[in-house]
Amino acid sequence: MTQSTRRQFIQSGIAAGAFLATASHRSFAASANDEINLGFISCGGRANELMRMFDKIDGVKITALCDPDAGRVAATKKRYPNAKGYADLRDLIDDDGVDAVVVATCNHWHCLAAIWAMEAGKDVYVEKPLSHSQWEGQQTVAAARKHKRICQVGTQQRSDPMQAEIKKFLHEEKGLGEIISARVNRYGVRGSIGKTSTPLKIASEVNYDLWLGPAQDKPIFRNKLQYDWHWDWNTGSGEMGNWGVHVLDDLRNNVFQDKVSLPERICGGGGRVAWNDAGDTPNVHFVYFDTGSIPVVIGLSNLTEAPGKRGAAQHPGPGSGYIAYCEGGRFEGQRGSGAAFDKDGRKIRSFKGQGGNDLHQANFINAVRSRDSSTLNTDVEVGHLSTGWCNLANIAFRAGSTFTHEAAKEVDGDRGIWSSLLSETEKHLGAHGIDIASSEIKLSPMLHVDVEKEVFVGEHSAAANEFLKRQYRAGYEVPTLV
Repeated sequence: MTQSTRRQFIQSGIAAGAFLATASHRSFAASANDEINLGFISCGGRANELMRMFDKIDGVKITALCDPDAGRVAATKKRYPNAKGYADLRDLIDDDGVDAVVVATCNHWHCLAAIWAMEAGKDVYVEKPLSHSQWEGQQTVAAARKHKRICQVGTQQRSDPMQAEIKKFLHEEKGLGEIISARVNRYGVRGSIGKTSTPLKIASEVNYDLWLGPAQDKPIFRNKLQYDWHWDWNTGSGEMGNWGVHVLDDLRNNVFQDKVSLPERICGGGGRVAWNDAGDTPNVHFVYFDTGSIPVVIGLSNLTEAPGKRGAAQHPGPGSGYIAYCEGGRFEGQRGSGAAFDKDGRKIRSFKGQGGNDLHQANFINAVRSRDSSTLNTDVEVGHLSTGWCNLANIAFRAGSTFTHEAAKEVDGDRGIWSSLLSETEKHLGAHGIDIASSEIKLSPMLHVDVEKEVFVGEHSAAANEFLKRQYRAGYEVPTLV
C-alpha cells in the first residue's frame, strides 16, 4: 500500500481493518525484549520531557519526530540525530518503522492525532487532557476498543505507588472514617498573555495549517503562539484542563476509586479578570459537583493573593491537590505526598511518593509488550472520564450568566463546602477590586448530567450541550465512531 493510500484511509477511517491487515506493526506479544520504536507528535516542552523519560527504558528507541514548527524539530534532532523528522503527523503515522506514538500537542489535536494513529495500528501515549470536547473523547475511547490499541493518558500520578497506599488507608483501613465531602484546589500564579492590536504574525518556519489542524482559523491577538494556546478556547482548555485534570483525576482515583464516572449535577462559574488580555478561559474558576454521594468542589485561581503580592490566594489544603473531609479528620493529597490529620488538626500519618513520572511511561511500554490494556494505570477510558469532569466544569462556565448570591446559595445553603469556597473566592476577588456579583463573574444554573450518555438533560441543557462538540475544519474532522 502506498503512503498516499494509507493517508486516505487514516483521514477517512474507511477500511480500517484492511489497513491494519497490511500494516507492518509488530504485536510484541512474543517477547518482552522486542525493541519498540517511538514516534513523537510534538517537539515542545512536555514532549521533550517525555522523550527523556522514555529514552531511559530498555528496548525503547526514539525513531521519529514531528512538529509543524521546523525549528522545534531541528532543535530536538540535535539530541536524536538518527530520528526521522516530519512536519505533518500523518507522515509520521504512515511510517512503518514506528510502533507507537506519543501525542504531546496542543489540546485541540490530542484526540484526532490519537485516533489517526490507532487507525494506523499504532499504540498511543497521549498527554492530558485527553480531549478538547467530551464528544471527541468518546470517539477516542471507541477507536482504542475498535482497533485493539494500547492507549495511555498522561496523568502520571496514577503510577505513583503512593496512590495505592492512600486508597488502602482511606477505604480499607478506614483510617479517618467515612469521607463526607471533598475539595480540590489549583492555586497557581500566572501572568497576563498580553493583548495586541494586530494579529500575531506566524513565523515562517511554522506550518500554520498543520498547527491549527481541527481548530478554527481565527486571528490571534496574544504575544506568542506557543504555550499560551492553553488560554484560548479554540485550542486549549484553560487551567481546568491544564492542571485541573491532574487534581480531579487524583480525586476520582483516591476518593472515589473510579466508582464515580461523571457528576450527576454541576454548577460553576468564574471569570477572566484583572488582566484585560487576549485570553478567554477563566483565571478564577469555582465549581460544585454533585456525585450522588460525596459532594465535591474545586477552586482555581491564577491571580496573586492581592495586587502587589507574589503568592497565590489563601486557601485550605495544598495549592494543587485535594482535601477529603472525613468523620475523623481530613486527608490532604498532592503530587508526590499526602498527610492525614485527626479532628484536632494533628498529623497522624504521612505519605511520600515520587509523582509517577518514569513509572507511568514504563507502564505504557509494558502494556504495549504484553498487549494487555487492563494493566494500564490510566487507560484511555479512565483518562476520558477524568477529563470529562474538566470539560463539564468548563461548559458550566461558558454556559453561565451573571453571578447572583441568590442562585449560588441554592446549591448548598450557607454552611457547605460550596459556600465556604465562594466566601474565600469573594474575598480573593475583592482584594483585586472585583465584586463577585459584578458582570465580570459568571455562574451557571444547576446543570443535570446523563452520566451514561455524557450529555446534559432537563432544564438549561440546550445551552450546555452546544459545548459538548466543536466545529472542525475540513480535512481535520474527528470521525464519528459512537
